[in-house]
Amino acid sequence: MFVKIFTDGAARGNPDGPGGYGTILQYVDTKGVLHEKEMSQGYVRTTNNRMELMAAIVGLEALNRPCQVELYSDSKYLVDAFNQNWIGGWIKKGWKRAGNEPVKNIDLWKRLLKAKQPHEVTFIWVKGHDGHPENERCDQLATSAADGEVLIVDPGV
Repeated sequence: MFVKIFTDGAARGNPDGPGGYGTILQYVDTKGVLHEKEMSQGYVRTTNNRMELMAAIVGLEALNRPCQVELYSDSKYLVDAFNQNWIGGWIKKGWKRAGNEPVKNIDLWKRLLKAKQPHEVTFIWVKGHDGHPENERCDQLATSAADGEVLIVDPGV
């Protein structure tokens, strides 16, 4: 099955404020009918990068069988980690970056790798706030979640 996942994350007062993610899953069934699912969640205190990762994680974890996935994000942090194989280097160095500094958000990177494992995923960067309909919708979902009343605690912050 071929699935498109669109993602965005937001944080107000990064890194000390509330944040949220927005994710849209789309697939076209064998009859040509588009199916779409939206997901979002807000957090009391988090960072933009954590929310970008959570948006991708939630989308991939929602898939109940191996899929071909195009994952669209306006986060270079997320997309370049895979397309420029930063993540391979981090793993090879024991989750260290240049200068022997620890990689931030290791908990979410590991969760993302696990969620990605059964799928064939292509990461595609889209320019944010540039009129891309699904990216704009994900931004609305993420910011609404960040501004919402039902916020959960991000254990990684």
